[in-house]
Amino acid sequence: MASAESDKATMAGKRKRQENGEVSKKRRKSDAGDSDKTTHTTITETIPRLEAEIQESRKHYNNIATLVDLAQKLDEDPKVAFAACEALCRTFLRLLPAGALIKRKDASEKDTTVTNWLRDRLVDYRGALVALLSNKKLAINALTLAMAMVKAEARHLTDRPEPVFPRHFFADIIAAILESPVDTLRDYFTTNFIRGYDDMRFYTFEAVATYLTQRENVDDQTRDIVFDLLLSMDDVPASSEALDKFFIEPPQKKKHPLRSIIQHKKQVQEAWLALMHLGLSKAQRKKVLGAMATTVAPWFTQPELLMDFLTDCYNTGGSTSLLALSGVFYLIQERNLDYPEFYTKLYSLLDADMLHSKHRSRFFRLLDTFLGSSHLPAVLVASFIKRLARLALNAPPSAIVAIVPWFYNLFKKHPLTTFMMHRVPRTQEERERLESEGMDDPFLPNEPDPMETRAIDSCLWEIVQLQSHYHPNVATIAKIISEQFTKQAYNMEDFLDHSYGSLMEAEMNKEVKKPPVVEFMIPKRIFTKAPPGSEESDSLLVSLWDFGSSS
Repeated sequence: MASAESDKATMAGKRKRQENGEVSKKRRKSDAGDSDKTTHTTITETIPRLEAEIQESRKHYNNIATLVDLAQKLDEDPKVAFAACEALCRTFLRLLPAGALIKRKDASEKDTTVTNWLRDRLVDYRGALVALLSNKKLAINALTLAMAMVKAEARHLTDRPEPVFPRHFFADIIAAILESPVDTLRDYFTTNFIRGYDDMRFYTFEAVATYLTQRENVDDQTRDIVFDLLLSMDDVPASSEALDKFFIEPPQKKKHPLRSIIQHKKQVQEAWLALMHLGLSKAQRKKVLGAMATTVAPWFTQPELLMDFLTDCYNTGGSTSLLALSGVFYLIQERNLDYPEFYTKLYSLLDADMLHSKHRSRFFRLLDTFLGSSHLPAVLVASFIKRLARLALNAPPSAIVAIVPWFYNLFKKHPLTTFMMHRVPRTQEERERLESEGMDDPFLPNEPDPMETRAIDSCLWEIVQLQSHYHPNVATIAKIISEQFTKQAYNMEDFLDHSYGSLMEAEMNKEVKKPPVVEFMIPKRIFTKAPPGSEESDSLLVSLWDFGSSS
């Protein structure tokens, strides 16, 4: 009995100890949670006090180091880190205008030590701000603080009369923006700074060019970001006088780079060249070529630097060559690019694929420009007319309705080519040979040189074929070549953007003036023969094809 009672007492003691242990553990966890909340609240309340003490006296400058430590704890508590960054921003925006960070030659050793220490803390604070640019919730607010610091440092970090832009700090900001996962951050920066201020655009593309040239490996995503950023710069200033929007104070010197349109263009040019040196994807090449004459080339102070890129794209073939046309012609026209084989290459682009391409209308606009000069040889123009006429035989109706009016305009500009419309035998011998043997078309379709195709000796019999086209719009418009040329010229824009859909819609909406003739007798048999001895005749389908005996 005694042993049993002692065992019960022992078990009861163990239960109490276990129960007390569980309670103490729960209490410890609860106390730890409460302490975390208390710590967070305490830190949040401490930051304004630390800032106020710094403002009161220099003896509290060590609080700056404390705030920097808090600002660098982004991974632990982003809100505390941002609150510390805000306090530091206000602190430095007071210290910088007061000259506390300016290195002076006549300063004492103690003051020099304090100044150097403050500048070191400023460097640490910059790093904390740049790190915040990768936070999805705080990135835009952090950028606002960073740009406020950029403006303050430019004005007050040195004792020079003119602002000195903090290029290194700004380069870190641009690198962080390019690498940040926050897309809205880049949109915000582009809208509010690059497009809003000329000096910000200048320094941004200077930093972008440096970023691309100093890094050995730039990932594809960053390249795409830089590409989209450069391509969005479509508003090229007209002159140096147009540079009048400055984020920082405008420079006093008239010959300052920020007041020179040439220097502004040079920064964008260097950024483009650095990106092209890294390589562009096929899709990016097409985008660049599409915007070459309007967005890319106007930013270049030396557009001839684009010659190799454009000629390589032009020689690629296919849709890439079509898109490179406008850029090559821009260099020929604006920079006197020597491209002796231009029309030979242009002639080689005329193939069946081009007439089915989605860039067809763009190509015809350029082709109209290239062949618009009245000084071109008639032999050359005739080759283009003949080749397109041959291709029109197998072209979609939407392409033919643009080709024929273009022929009309070319015949008006180049009267010597009108002999191709209707060529008759000159002598009796030629007439007799034509009647007895026929005549071969002298045109050489496989000749690559448009000056040697003998198209000028041929005739446009293809247009006569198109006048019997199954599509009524095509047949109608092809007949203008056989009528008198009373119209001065056709506006090509009225024909270039047609498609199957637009032609069908026009046909469906056309007002019917005369009802069409339709079959009014319902045939009794279509695929079978008429019974023997009956007056009924077989259908045309049965007379042409044998569908087998009916069972």
